[in-house]
Amino acid sequence: MKHLPIFISIRNKPCVVIGGGLVATRKVSSLLDSGAHITVVSPVITQEIQQHVATGKLQHHSRVFLDSDLNDAYLVFAATNSREINRHIGKLAEAKHQLVNIADDPDNCNFVLPSVLDRSPVVIAVSTGGASPVLARQLRMQLEAMIPSACGRLAGITEEYRKKVKSFFPKQTQRKQFWENALKGPVSELVYAGQEASARLHLDEMLEQGLETSPMGEVYLVGAGPGDPDLLTFKAVRLMQQADVMVYDRLVSQPILDMANPEAERLYVGKQKDDHAVPQQKINDLLVEKAKQGKRVLRLKGGDPFIFGRGGEEIETLTEHGVPFQVVPAVTAASGCAAYAGIPLTHRDHAQSVTFATGHLKDGTINLNWEQLTQANHTLVFYMGLSGISEISKQLQLHGMSANMPAALIEKGTTRNQRVHIATLATLPEKVIESGVSAPTLTIIGEVVKLHDKLNWYQPERHVKETDFSLHNT
Repeated sequence: MKHLPIFISIRNKPCVVIGGGLVATRKVSSLLDSGAHITVVSPVITQEIQQHVATGKLQHHSRVFLDSDLNDAYLVFAATNSREINRHIGKLAEAKHQLVNIADDPDNCNFVLPSVLDRSPVVIAVSTGGASPVLARQLRMQLEAMIPSACGRLAGITEEYRKKVKSFFPKQTQRKQFWENALKGPVSELVYAGQEASARLHLDEMLEQGLETSPMGEVYLVGAGPGDPDLLTFKAVRLMQQADVMVYDRLVSQPILDMANPEAERLYVGKQKDDHAVPQQKINDLLVEKAKQGKRVLRLKGGDPFIFGRGGEEIETLTEHGVPFQVVPAVTAASGCAAYAGIPLTHRDHAQSVTFATGHLKDGTINLNWEQLTQANHTLVFYMGLSGISEISKQLQLHGMSANMPAALIEKGTTRNQRVHIATLATLPEKVIESGVSAPTLTIIGEVVKLHDKLNWYQPERHVKETDFSLHNT
């Protein structure tokens, strides 16, 4: 290890920056955040440094560097555009046993500045020892995506409760167990969700209950989106990776399953037409059972859990049994698949409204307000409509929609296996048969489908586009 990772306080300490360009400006910004007493020495300074001088945040000597500028300095930053001057400053600081950082010259620094993720009081520093500052920044940006912005507030609450927890649990091992139970349970997530008062109430309840009571787990109802893992939210990924149990359905793609905690217990409860692997009520009861065992339960659902996903039914059961839960929305299939097919759901020239409908058949019919669905300048999106496509086509035509209305079947949308099948309202049933399209497939009906050829941007490696030329002959 080339450098000792260390955090030091420089609040009100004298720090000197030699130079006034962009590199010096970045150093000044870090020092200001740390509360240092800053002096900048340079004939020319950036506008940003000028603003800091004008507001009294730092001192500026508008001249070339003098050796005496280092007197009493706690930290020294050599950031001029002259390598020779910078190294002279470095040698002078070394002779005075001062900590010195030389811009773009890590071999002659006795300390380097890391790339910092600030969630104060939580601070995470990433360093490559000066070998690759760009790589350090990229790593820090990855951490930005993984670590909630409210992490600092969580640390503040744990600091607030330290003395109180110590009064309840005199032994260090007891306190460790308490905090492990607290931070892996709902407390963290309540803070991340902005419910700090509820988090404090939960901590108080845990203190009163003591360590003997098995903590209640939590259920994460997470939308997995239409298939592309890159469409997951940061929060979804975080909860997926910390879950103890994963309950997932058929529409969750394998790349997304691979992102979940590899040590989690995995329970498949997928459904498809006429084959309900696990009845819905049994799924609801399973979530309650696992949560009451103190587990963090991930209920991973394709698309968005509140759009034809039965998420509402599941959380009703959780509420009845007093199980805490979170709902993480996702990019629903309609918006995700349409975007990847180059079909805007609304467009000023073609559609000013959009309706999402389920295509599930019941007793051979689909109970929808067909007259409302056939209004002009409107886009229709049918989820789970393959088996009922003939009935959908028939009813829309009976209620006034043109047989030549453009339509699209988006199969396995947003994935590498996406296929887009273009047809008309009248030819939709025939297109389903001749193309061999299979679930999951989304159906879009409306004038906006005409824009597919012009706006289609997504070309997965195995993408095959099938076009019904009757559309272009209308």
